[in-house]
Amino acid sequence: MAKTKPDIIIILNDDMGFSDIGCYGGEIETPNLDRLAAGGLSYSQFYNTARCSPSRASLLTGLHPHQTGIGILTYDTGPEGYAGDLNRRCVTIAEVVKEAGYGTYLSGKWHVAKNLTEPTDSWPMQRGFEKFFGTIIGAGSFYHPNTLTRGNESAEHEATENPEFFYTDAISDQAAAFIRDHHRDTPDKPLFQYVAYTAPHWPLHAHDEDIARYKGRFDEGWDKLREQRLERLVRAGIIDASWVLTERDPTQPAWENAEEKEWLLRCMEVYAAQIDRMDQGIGRIVSALEETGRLDNTLLLFLSDNGACAEDIPEGVNVQSLVDDLMIAQAETRDGRPVLLGNDPSVMPGPEDTYQSYGVAWANMSNAPFRLYKHWIHEGGIATPLVVHWPKGISDQGGVRHVPGQLPDLMATVLEVSGAAYPRTYKDNDILPLEGVSLVKSFGADYERQEPLFWEHEGNAAVRVGKWKLVRNYPGDWELYDMDADRTETRDLAAAHPERVAQMLALYEEWAARCGVIPREKILEEMKKLGGTAFWEKDEDEE
Repeated sequence: MAKTKPDIIIILNDDMGFSDIGCYGGEIETPNLDRLAAGGLSYSQFYNTARCSPSRASLLTGLHPHQTGIGILTYDTGPEGYAGDLNRRCVTIAEVVKEAGYGTYLSGKWHVAKNLTEPTDSWPMQRGFEKFFGTIIGAGSFYHPNTLTRGNESAEHEATENPEFFYTDAISDQAAAFIRDHHRDTPDKPLFQYVAYTAPHWPLHAHDEDIARYKGRFDEGWDKLREQRLERLVRAGIIDASWVLTERDPTQPAWENAEEKEWLLRCMEVYAAQIDRMDQGIGRIVSALEETGRLDNTLLLFLSDNGACAEDIPEGVNVQSLVDDLMIAQAETRDGRPVLLGNDPSVMPGPEDTYQSYGVAWANMSNAPFRLYKHWIHEGGIATPLVVHWPKGISDQGGVRHVPGQLPDLMATVLEVSGAAYPRTYKDNDILPLEGVSLVKSFGADYERQEPLFWEHEGNAAVRVGKWKLVRNYPGDWELYDMDADRTETRDLAAAHPERVAQMLALYEEWAARCGVIPREKILEEMKKLGGTAFWEKDEDEE
């Protein structure tokens, strides 16, 4: 363990699958993340919360998202019962470590505030960050993002006045600048920085030179590439050789039967380029730490906010609604050309005047060897890479850890390494007790976790106790899996273990009641009374 307080940097990216980056079996070139993994630890069973806003709320606070007011997203969705606004029953990591003498910085996506244009007490500067540059909303053009903000002021001009502006680069460069400025002004003060990329969330936007690097990389198609990813994950010691690859998503054709292959390949090439560009930026952040002599005593963590995203962007969507109401798109490019919104195979993604997603089949590959996606609590929706690098605190360089963990554990970890105290009250507000378990014990060696893990999102739910996971794809039945023998969830054992199912379901229901989970049935009943469907079901592309 380090003798002095370490710097702490959490890097979160957006909508990336379990096996996309190089050190987790993927074809995408991520030399900087690979370097961090080789010099630190890779976790095989770390979990997010299946969706952008809930994951961010949980990571920042050490609580489950429902406790923070972020049960679904951040729009005012009315009778579904969650405020969509980070409440005052929680504290952020920034608020806590600031009290312990840390400088606090955020570069990137926020997405835990309902008001997207006016500062409120759920904005970054009001929740412990001394400096902030990024977006308040959760998605949008990488060339001209909505809600671009510096401090509490609009920074839209930084995109409109700079033809070279690209949001991924801006996040990276600002993060590196925060490190250099902090070291120049307060060299002996520890820093905490949260770097929150929007890559590779749709829309598929990337530079031509990055896209060109992946020409031909995916030509074998999703079926063979899923098999190859599993083989590399097994060789890396991340996946057990006895676990079988899940079947291809039944809604998708075999690669040999797929139509519009040129467009499909381009979609995956652009997606890869988005991650590649992010990795380049992470390299610049690491360089800033090296130049300032801070890298050795920096605890750096990298992970994704949910599994890969299978959401389609259909043609014919009301563009103006996405611009005015949801604030996740632009109707025109900065030089006045119309944005072509929708997955039209005659339009190749990448440039500023396109707005597309890469679809179910590639998301299925991104999550290999698991099934299902963002929104769901099966492994494809919640399993994330977790790379942890801390030269002064971790001696097992290149090690793999299999102990399960989830987002609230990051607050607990930060508390332990920083020496900060988690408060019972903060600014005259009672604060809910911390839900997480520190990862620091696992820095030295693997161990068996005793505490259960819980999830719920849109009725999809799970509880994991030891090797057993009880999970539901709402409104289906509860399924039971032995995660030691079958982490890819191919053999449902619920019928063979009814007593275990009942015990675990009781644990889940107790947790759900304590943490303010609103039963899905109640939400749908309320919506039916109003004669409509839930907001997020009408607009799957809202986030």
